[in-house]
Amino acid sequence: MEAQFHNFSPNVSSLLPPTNPSSSNKLYHPRNSTFSIPLSKSLKLGFRSSPLLAASTYVTNTDNSSKGENKRSVSPVYVPTPPNRGLRTPHSGYHYDGTTRNFFEGWYFKVSIPERKQSFCFMYTVENPAFAKKLTALELAQHGSRSIGVGAQILGAYDKYICQFSEESQNFWGSRHELVLGNTFVAERNMRPPAKEVPPQEFDKRVLEGFQVSPLWHQGFIRDDGSSDYVETVKTARWQYSTRPVYGWGNVGSTQKSTAGWLAAFPVFEPHWQICMAGGLSTGWIEWDGERFEFEDAPSYSEKNWGGAFPRKWFWVQCNVFEGASGEVALTAAGGLRQIAGRSETFENAALVGVHYDGIFYEFVPWNGVVNWEIFPWGYWYMAADNGTHLVELEATTKDLGTTLRAPTAEAGLAPALKDTCFGVLKLQIWERRYDGTKGKVHFTDHSPISFHQLHAQKTKLLLALSGLTIQPNIENFELFLFTTLILLCDSIYLAMWFLYIKTSFTTRCCTCSSNMYFQRHYPMKPVKGGHLWT
Repeated sequence: MEAQFHNFSPNVSSLLPPTNPSSSNKLYHPRNSTFSIPLSKSLKLGFRSSPLLAASTYVTNTDNSSKGENKRSVSPVYVPTPPNRGLRTPHSGYHYDGTTRNFFEGWYFKVSIPERKQSFCFMYTVENPAFAKKLTALELAQHGSRSIGVGAQILGAYDKYICQFSEESQNFWGSRHELVLGNTFVAERNMRPPAKEVPPQEFDKRVLEGFQVSPLWHQGFIRDDGSSDYVETVKTARWQYSTRPVYGWGNVGSTQKSTAGWLAAFPVFEPHWQICMAGGLSTGWIEWDGERFEFEDAPSYSEKNWGGAFPRKWFWVQCNVFEGASGEVALTAAGGLRQIAGRSETFENAALVGVHYDGIFYEFVPWNGVVNWEIFPWGYWYMAADNGTHLVELEATTKDLGTTLRAPTAEAGLAPALKDTCFGVLKLQIWERRYDGTKGKVHFTDHSPISFHQLHAQKTKLLLALSGLTIQPNIENFELFLFTTLILLCDSIYLAMWFLYIKTSFTTRCCTCSSNMYFQRHYPMKPVKGGHLWT
């Protein structure tokens, strides 16, 4: 279950029935894909995955281990989060700015256990934390209807699920500068809930139901709230494990990068996305509906989103257990339709591929090259990208129908809107481009509209040049100051630049380079000059 795929849709009702794999709502399969997808013979612990790199993974939902084996107990060691740790990424901290605008922040942590062929995906969300409790009549009149609260979800072993949600957020806390957060759903009697990271023994003493997580430590206990009758659930989950980060988002030993570049410092493209740990090794245990899973140096991963709401459409592939490569490999690839801030609903197509291999980060993003993707409604993901020095191609498939999860939507708050699976087949290849460029040209499908993506990247670079700003992605402390300065002092120039960007970039879209998701209903197409956009 180490390769994970998911798609997202705000259309809640369409997710509840099983998806028809033969649905006609799909983009076409690459005609000249260079891949056949071999089935791996086994999976080993750690990052496994050349050309420069060729690796594959294959996972079924069958646990072949002997549950009755006598194994030594695993004892994770707690280490407090140190200041200025080496692999800390930009935007690791909690982004809520104290205003009453629509806002959510979500965090995702995954642990894969190759020996058991199972994974556990922990998802936490806080919505509109300006309102600690259910809105009063006066607040409703002032701000309108808002979805508020804190949620904890786990997609765990055997694709079973658990969710606990509270409409109150006064017991949620997060560090402004580090990936450290927690929430108390139910406190122990006569105990005050923690408001910061505390040692494990103190957490257990003060928290009956809740969680706390840092880059190095994760523990908690939640109880299913009975609201998920559309999926197979477990009643309780308890966990405690330590993590040793291996990859952040960048070269090992170098300054880590903002996943979305420096524009992530501004509430312009929302939601924002940051991979906090592309790969790590975790040791500890998880109790899943009475069954205990123990693991040592299990591959792990973490990321986060924040902004007004989840993307209109979204696909995502992540894997850090491979066969066939000689070093440590971690892959994250995603694309979607995200909103650009403004008075009207304007959306941008965006996608990226990031690969960490033997300490080196290979980044494929629109501002350094070309990214192409072709997605079926569900069950097939294909991406190819060129950053000028390297080429990457990945192909992922699954026969699993997936599990419906919740996501913070603009329409209904934390609602069933996401389909996720950890069972599938993934093949990844990277080539180093030769000086004559001949090797790279072979590996792009001829029907992908590369020129449209190239034009979009050029427009983005033009915008950055016009802005005259030099902003390092790791100085997030100044994000509010910089954005306020732009708005107050350069309002007309700022709006004119973004109008120019929106007008020029969105006349270059084509439906074949958009991210078509798995959900069953068709989104209407709005004709524009040079192609089509979703509406």
